[in-house]
Amino acid sequence: MSYIEWAAAVFVLVNVALVALRSVWNYPFALVAVTLYAFVFFEAKLYSDMLLQGFFFALNLYGWAAWMRARDDSGVPVGWMSHRARVGWGIATIAAWFGWSFAMDRHTDAVAPWLDGAIAMLSITAQWLLARRRVESWFLWILVDLIAVPLFASRGLYATSAVYVVLLGLSIDGLIQWRRAAATGRLAL
Repeated sequence: MSYIEWAAAVFVLVNVALVALRSVWNYPFALVAVTLYAFVFFEAKLYSDMLLQGFFFALNLYGWAAWMRARDDSGVPVGWMSHRARVGWGIATIAAWFGWSFAMDRHTDAVAPWLDGAIAMLSITAQWLLARRRVESWFLWILVDLIAVPLFASRGLYATSAVYVVLLGLSIDGLIQWRRAAATGRLAL
């Protein structure tokens, strides 16, 4: 466990706690966290997660701008996806996971290409939905956390694994908070 991993873990925890509270100030913490985690995952040969950090960096910039435009006195409004959107995103995520993981399995020395690929593709979908302020993002983050905890522990990334246990709790809280906020019906889908 390196100092970089510990620092990244702290930044992630602050970021997710602020996201659950619908605070736009989660984004600066996210940008630092993903930058640090790119180095951590490269050293652990979790290449899908390493590359995912670059995607997160770009999408966090997008999300920051989108949330700044959408916020009001009570925070950032959130809402649910349509059934059709859920099905479409589900199919796209599964297809991306299969294609990405197959390529990582065939063309790299990744240690867990299928699990690592699942974390990456689910995270991409979850982060995109989070930037679009959709409650469903939290269900995906919960699934990511459940996959990530044992994978990262198996690679000796104990601080990161512990962070994902905490993230699981924060994701459950985020889901509860966002469901309540979405119940106001202020966001048209």
